[in-house]
Amino acid sequence: MTESPGVLFERLLDVMMRLRAPHGCPWDREQTRTSLKPYLIEEAYEVLEAIESGHSAPLREELGDLLFQVVFHARLAEELAEFTMADLLEQLIGKMVRRHPHVFGDASVGTANEALAQWEAIKQREADDRGQRRSLLDGVPRAMPALLRAQRVQSKASRVKFDWPDARAAWSKVEEEVRETGEAIASGDAARIGEELGDILFSLVNVARLAKLDAEDVLNDAIEKFRRRFTGMEAELLARGTSVSAVTPDELEQAWEAAKAGERREKQP
Repeated sequence: MTESPGVLFERLLDVMMRLRAPHGCPWDREQTRTSLKPYLIEEAYEVLEAIESGHSAPLREELGDLLFQVVFHARLAEELAEFTMADLLEQLIGKMVRRHPHVFGDASVGTANEALAQWEAIKQREADDRGQRRSLLDGVPRAMPALLRAQRVQSKASRVKFDWPDARAAWSKVEEEVRETGEAIASGDAARIGEELGDILFSLVNVARLAKLDAEDVLNDAIEKFRRRFTGMEAELLARGTSVSAVTPDELEQAWEAAKAGERREKQP
């Protein structure tokens, strides 16, 4: 019979404590918050990759690895006498209950947007109670990938109706930014070019978001398509007894078009 999640979680905490003990694992004992930062990010991305795979087995494993990172950081905090896992869980549960009064209290919401608006209002009241000045855009980490961060910032702004009505309207802004970028390139001003390119990217994220697409996923798909076609081009040239570094630009273009054509043929039923 499988043990309860609570019992298993207690065992996990015990495993972590033993790994950090004087006679535990030398590697685990050496780790600090700073040294663990890359692993936390890596595990989060591996969870995303597992989700994209559509298979539950890798997702179960990667979620476990991500949970272990949380447990590791909580253990470090306990060793520093800052807080315990119990403190962390108590605060988390309290916050979730407090910010869902329509589930745990008498409030009522009818839609997901209403639930989000209520969440933001409660967060604002909490900040006011602490005497803190809070922007609606707070809570989007600077360390996030830029496209994802742009989409989250835009989504937060849209909650107060600061938004384009639809993707078609947002596209007009992209066209405007493209014209301005062309002018910047003609000027040769690197700083201005950089600013205008940033505006294009930000505007394109708006279009993706309003088209119900994830900008990060869209770009990753484009990168994967380029990688697939480039490796196809390399294979095409290898079959001719040459390589990408040994042919002319025109030959590269021909091989690229051949790789694209081969890809299209593979997609045909």
